[in-house]
Amino acid sequence: MNTRYPDWQQHKAYWPHAEFSQFVEDGGYSWHVQDMSGPADTPPICLLIHGTGAATHSWRDVMPLLAQHYRVIAVDLPGHGFTRPNMSRRVSLPGMAASLQALLDHLSIAPDIITAHSAGAAIALEMMITAQRDIPLIGFTPALKPFPGIAAELFPQLAKMLFTNPFMSIIFSRMARGVGQTEKFLAKATGSTIDKAGLDQYAILFGHSGHCDGALRMMANWRLDHLQKKLPQLSAPIMLVHAANDTAIPPQSVIDAAEPIKNCTLKSLENLGHLAHEEAPQLAVDIITEFANKHIKA
Repeated sequence: MNTRYPDWQQHKAYWPHAEFSQFVEDGGYSWHVQDMSGPADTPPICLLIHGTGAATHSWRDVMPLLAQHYRVIAVDLPGHGFTRPNMSRRVSLPGMAASLQALLDHLSIAPDIITAHSAGAAIALEMMITAQRDIPLIGFTPALKPFPGIAAELFPQLAKMLFTNPFMSIIFSRMARGVGQTEKFLAKATGSTIDKAGLDQYAILFGHSGHCDGALRMMANWRLDHLQKKLPQLSAPIMLVHAANDTAIPPQSVIDAAEPIKNCTLKSLENLGHLAHEEAPQLAVDIITEFANKHIKA
């Protein structure tokens, strides 16, 4: 068994909504996909896209609430969770967006609404622009601007470090296995306080160097300049949600990102951090359903 990556057989017994999981071969990836259908025969489809370093578990409490009204599709992005990486493909923003669109086409899934978190929002927007599809989108604490402060200097260096030091992800995963380290890291990096179930699942992911490598490579290759130039092309209704306690994406960064988008509204959340949808899932679902009711075409 390759212990670099989370093993599905080992973890499925307590992975959220494992009964709705399947593995789909497409584009050189074995994708972990969760498909939770709503009560109607043909409910609207809501696609969920997680952020860097997360996986389907990020939507653990959101999915069953949304599934009362929608068919909910969640995926593990390449190199994250239980979707193994394809080392022949660079994990760039255009590359990940193209791979995700190819997966949706392979499954004959056309989302009626997309809900994305952090870097997942950038993937969703890139996918919509490239495919020329107007899909209502909600981005929770979206990472649409170049990372501010020290991160702006750190991530380009990260790419070089990964190339010269393949053991970096192993070192990070070993550190994450320390008692309480995942909780400390998430609290500092996100400003959020999440439940024990979420902490345990992040600890599983961070404890595997393959998942850490996927997240680090994604951050190292993250370039938003080209997306920024294309944002005025969007005409779909978009809502960007920023959180007052977010230590990863400052609220002003979200406000600035919304400016060039024609049909964009902003929503502010008090007393929540970067993982707002995990801290307050019912609130997140209320925001999603209210937005969807306005913009999903009957």
